Amino acid sequence: MVDSSTVDIDALVFGVDALSHDILSRLPSGTAPTIESLVEDGVSGPLESQLPPWTPSAWPSIYTGVNPGKHGIYGFLRFEGYDWDVVNSTDIREHTLWELLSQQDRSSVVVNAPVTHPPPEFDGALIPGYIAPEDPECHPEGLLDEVRDATGEYRLYNRQLSEVSKAERIDGYEAVTRMRGRAFRYLLERERPDMGFIQFQQSDTVFHEFPEDERAPARVYETIDAEIEATLELCDPDAVILLSDHGIGPYDGYEVRPNTLLREQGLVETSTDSEKPAWTTISKQRLRNGGAETDPEGKSVAETVLSAAASVGLTSQRIGTVLERLHLDQAVLRVVPEEFVKAAGEHVDFPRSAAYMRDRIEIGLRINLEGREPEGIVSPDEYESVRSELIETFEALETPDGEPAFDEVLPREEVFEGPYLEDAPDVIIVPRAFDQFLSASIRDSVFGEPREPWNHKRHGIVSVSGPDIEPDEVEGAHLLDIAPTVLSLLGVPPSDRMDGDVLSGFDPIDPIEYPEYSGGEAETDDTDVESRLADLGYIE
Repeated sequence: MVDSSTVDIDALVFGVDALSHDILSRLPSGTAPTIESLVEDGVSGPLESQLPPWTPSAWPSIYTGVNPGKHGIYGFLRFEGYDWDVVNSTDIREHTLWELLSQQDRSSVVVNAPVTHPPPEFDGALIPGYIAPEDPECHPEGLLDEVRDATGEYRLYNRQLSEVSKAERIDGYEAVTRMRGRAFRYLLERERPDMGFIQFQQSDTVFHEFPEDERAPARVYETIDAEIEATLELCDPDAVILLSDHGIGPYDGYEVRPNTLLREQGLVETSTDSEKPAWTTISKQRLRNGGAETDPEGKSVAETVLSAAASVGLTSQRIGTVLERLHLDQAVLRVVPEEFVKAAGEHVDFPRSAAYMRDRIEIGLRINLEGREPEGIVSPDEYESVRSELIETFEALETPDGEPAFDEVLPREEVFEGPYLEDAPDVIIVPRAFDQFLSASIRDSVFGEPREPWNHKRHGIVSVSGPDIEPDEVEGAHLLDIAPTVLSLLGVPPSDRMDGDVLSGFDPIDPIEYPEYSGGEAETDDTDVESRLADLGYIE
């Protein structure tokens, strides 16, 4: 039986994905009083995210303190030539906070941190988070069954968009958030660690899935706030760190399609070698009737068929197969706009292209370099000239409003550094004010309406509070500063490989040399994860 007395702990880290000062100002008054008090009572301010400011790369940067060029993850996908797979924890080539603490005889409890499956060996307990499978390996072995026995149901994910109604979906946000909090508190009592680290993902997901719903985000934040409050009531922490990996907000600009521009310039070659359209893409669109035949309820054939497929729990990737079995695939295609069907079936032919965007989350362009890519066609002698032309082209690109499409267009070595620089795109393109939505799809025009009205912004939030910490504002904070700051608050030296610094106002500890990362590789079953990423538009 776990003792229910107060847990003395050196540091509690609350990660609230996509939280920012702007989001707090948009929430109805009284929605998140605990979060607001942490911000007001602590040393706080905006937290600049990295490039790219997306979950699978940003969270590893937070808990390793190194840039993607050193930890090796630039997005949800890792590439082997032109093929890809979903990343997992073994793709992170640097020690995490909890591993470094373990090397200094300090223990940790970690719940729901992204890209932590399969978990490493360390002193403490870990339940993996985002992009792990639904029933992940935990540390120690058997932990998840124990947590479920002690706290009730524990799921990593809400049900997918195609499986439940909107109301059920939002109810699910609250349910999984409460599961996180209960599991975290159980493990804090069980382990009595030096550090606790919990991440809440639904605060980001709700804006991606229901961006125009004003009540849904408030319900999610109310629930997160209640779980933070309950944890603080259980614990007596010396320091509380509240942080986010990026912000989120409305996109008022355009969808920008670099591969379409590169096709116009003769650098991208396309293929339609498959006669089947990309049902993942088609099923995510709001298909309009457009004069097509309707059913008795006034729905188009497309809406009826896709709704029926969704009602029996089919993800978007599987819808095309089912439609074919029912001999309804052509009926759907007849009511989908022709240009859209063409786009869904046309894709970049990577071996035949000189340069391309392979994944929009990377926010960059990759050159098909001879000797590096399996069928590279750009010779090493041409590399710099091709890259310079790409930079000039995208620096000069203007939106239909006459505004620059990008704030910066940079060679990768000006953004990243480290042993995994070669895995980065060759050119990094930074959307103007993160108000332009990047897409790797091929369409008839370079610009269009943003596919998602809300998406990531460059600045999140950070706050450090505690009984001996005076309220103040922190300036110039970067997410790479989080790991060295947490370690310093615990009296543990940061690694000399870390890129960040201790936040201003806190006493730094001289870094030391830790052993080089020497982990191996692990294959994981990512079928369900890929479906979820496609539902959220991360895989096009």
